[in-house]
Amino acid sequence: MVATLMDEGRYLCSARTMYRVLAQNHEVHERRRQATHPNYKRPELLATAPNQTWSWDVTLLRGPTRGVYYYLFVLLDIFSRYIVGWTLAHVQTGQIATRLIRQSCRKQAIVAGQLTLHADRGSVPTGDDVADVLRELGVGRSFSRPHVSDDNPYSEAQFKTFKYAPDYPDFFPSYERARAYCSAHVDHYNNHHRHSGIAFFTPSDVHHHRIDAVLEVRTATLDAAHAAHPERFVRGAPIARRPPAAVYINPPKELPSTQILDTDAH
Repeated sequence: MVATLMDEGRYLCSARTMYRVLAQNHEVHERRRQATHPNYKRPELLATAPNQTWSWDVTLLRGPTRGVYYYLFVLLDIFSRYIVGWTLAHVQTGQIATRLIRQSCRKQAIVAGQLTLHADRGSVPTGDDVADVLRELGVGRSFSRPHVSDDNPYSEAQFKTFKYAPDYPDFFPSYERARAYCSAHVDHYNNHHRHSGIAFFTPSDVHHHRIDAVLEVRTATLDAAHAAHPERFVRGAPIARRPPAAVYINPPKELPSTQILDTDAH
C-alpha cells in the first residue's frame, strides 16, 4: 500500500507505521489455515512395588531378506525391570497385543484397579482392541507424548540392552531362529542380568521379592572383605545397596526431600 501510494504521488506513512496501524485493527495474521495439535499431557507414573506400572513397546527384528521383519512385543515392569510378557509376530496387530496383555495379566494375577499400562501413541496401543481388553481387566492406560522418547524410557532402555548384546545378529535367518534367540534373551535378562538401575540385582530377584535374601549374602561378603583388609576401604565399612524404593516415569517437579527416587532406565 505504501509503495502503491508513493507511485501515485501520495505519502501517508512509512511501511512500519502501516503495519502498526493494521496490527491495531487485527488485520495482520496468517491467512492460510494452520494445523492445530492437541495439548498432550506429560505422563507422571509412580511404582513402589512390582505389578503397579508396566510399560510396553514393539521393536523390529530384521529377517532373512530385505523388507522382511519380525515384531517383538515386550511388556516390562518398571519397578523390577522384569519382562512380564513377550511375543514375536509376523505382523503388528491389536489382536496379538490384547492376547499378550491378557495372558500376562493372568500369569501375574493382576486384579482390577492394580495396574497401569504405559505405551507410546502408536496405532496398536491406542486402538479399540487394546482399549477394550484393558477396560475389561480393570487396567489403567497411560500414553507418551508424541516424539518424546523420554516418556517411555524403560522399554527403550530394555530394547537397547537387547540389541547391543554381543551375540545379537545382523539379521535372523528365520522366524524360528528369531523366536529362539528372544526366548534365551528374556531368560537371561530376567534371571541373570545384573541391572545397574536396580542396584545390580536381577529383575527376577526384585520382582519375586528376593531382595533381602540376596542382600544378606552381599552384606556378609562385604563385611568379610572389610574385616580382612580395612585399609582398602578409606570411607569406612561398605554397605550393600538396595534397589530404589520408588520408580518414576517423569517424576513430579516437587518431591519431598526424603523421597527415594529412581529415574535411571539404563
